[in-house]
Amino acid sequence: MPDATPATSPDAGDRRPLFESAVARLAPVLPLLTELGERFAARGHELALVGGPVRDAFLGRTSLDLDLTTDARPDDILAAVKGWPDAHWDIGREFGTIGLRKGTHVVEITTYRADTYDRTSRKPEVMFGDDLAADLVRRDFAVNAMAIRLPSLEFVDVHGGLDDLVARRLRTPSAPEESFADDPLRMLRAARFSAQLGFEVAPEVRAAMTERAGTLEIISAERIRDELSKLLLAPAPRAGLTLLVDTGLADVFVPELPALRLEVDEHHRHKDVYEHSLIVLEQAIDLEGPADGPPESVPGPDLVLRLAALLHDIGKPATRRFEPAGGVSFHHHELVGAKLARKRLRELRYDKETVKAVARLVELHLRFHGYGEGQWTDSAVRRYVTDAGPLLPRLHRLTRSDCTTRNVRKAQRLSRAYDDLEVRIDRLQQEEELAAVRPELNGNEIAEALGIKPGPVLGEAYTYLLSVRLDDGPIGKDAARAKLVDWWEQRGRE
Repeated sequence: MPDATPATSPDAGDRRPLFESAVARLAPVLPLLTELGERFAARGHELALVGGPVRDAFLGRTSLDLDLTTDARPDDILAAVKGWPDAHWDIGREFGTIGLRKGTHVVEITTYRADTYDRTSRKPEVMFGDDLAADLVRRDFAVNAMAIRLPSLEFVDVHGGLDDLVARRLRTPSAPEESFADDPLRMLRAARFSAQLGFEVAPEVRAAMTERAGTLEIISAERIRDELSKLLLAPAPRAGLTLLVDTGLADVFVPELPALRLEVDEHHRHKDVYEHSLIVLEQAIDLEGPADGPPESVPGPDLVLRLAALLHDIGKPATRRFEPAGGVSFHHHELVGAKLARKRLRELRYDKETVKAVARLVELHLRFHGYGEGQWTDSAVRRYVTDAGPLLPRLHRLTRSDCTTRNVRKAQRLSRAYDDLEVRIDRLQQEEELAAVRPELNGNEIAEALGIKPGPVLGEAYTYLLSVRLDDGPIGKDAARAKLVDWWEQRGRE
């Protein structure tokens, strides 16, 4: 194994301490990387660690990925690693990628690329290259275009990626207009890295994103969805979301978000809904539980909660009304918003459970505001819990996050009211097992009491008894049966 002090390019200057720190971060995987580098060198091939793992090593982060690049073609890669990995796969062979597993480590080795793109469809014509520098220039950002040659540990940074890391800046290796023309998804990656790493995009990158925002339309919904999800799951999504809105990218795939920038009238009769939504998202993130916490703590990062927080008010633009008395209203914006959220998330190809959960949270997020000073009946509390179902822990956090008033007394009053509601919910759940609330007669007992067979009518009877259970709480089978018979008789007379 070579000395763990990397060789550096001539312009490295005073960056050597950074190099040494990065190599120290890679120490757990250096033996593996060195062994692979020696195997390729023995066959006359180059090999380098590239991209995210190099960037993260300089940032003091541990990367789960080990991405390597080489001048070897796929068949030569397989020959070089023959007998070395515990397993390998070649489903990416067409694009020059061979995957390996060695112990707990997963490695992807990809042949140098010199792709050209069909700029109307974002489908690359795969062309293999022979030069590391040419491979690096086709990467998305300079901070991801750094490499460490193996086994020599020579640091290669032909595009100033390390300077960008130090400056916390995102630039493209080639002209941003050309880079984004090759792959418009890179514009979303800029927003995602802004959120994940806290980096600022360079002015020329921002300008190119604004100019080419419309070209995002050629990217599949699934790829856009994945980038949006990664952005929202970042520690601080605001910066990335703001970049998407300010450059016009959000208009292409989630226009409901920039639409929240409602023009505030001269009397300031309502708050800035867009800014409010970002604050609600940040407050919801603060209320997430630890990643290893129990389900009821909503372990973070939680995509459903974050999507609901971001989209909870998207029904407001369509429902805004200025009232004659001088106020402004958004009647039923939660219902309109739930429909809009459902439609948008479906178009982005989110899975059915995520779509259903987010839409339901948007629909329910205003329910608490009818609680007032705690005058809800136990029946109303039961319905709140039953309607939320397993989403109740998320609904708690979304509702609390939605209280963004600057009026300290009002904020304290709302907080105390929700504290009271949660206490009542806990008490009722302990007394009545609300999480599993159901009628006190099962289907067979209902059919026997009414002398009917399974079918739609039995479903109506079941729904009626469920409403009795929610309104009256546990009343016992005999009382439930009596109410059912009365309902049946009344139904027959109508």
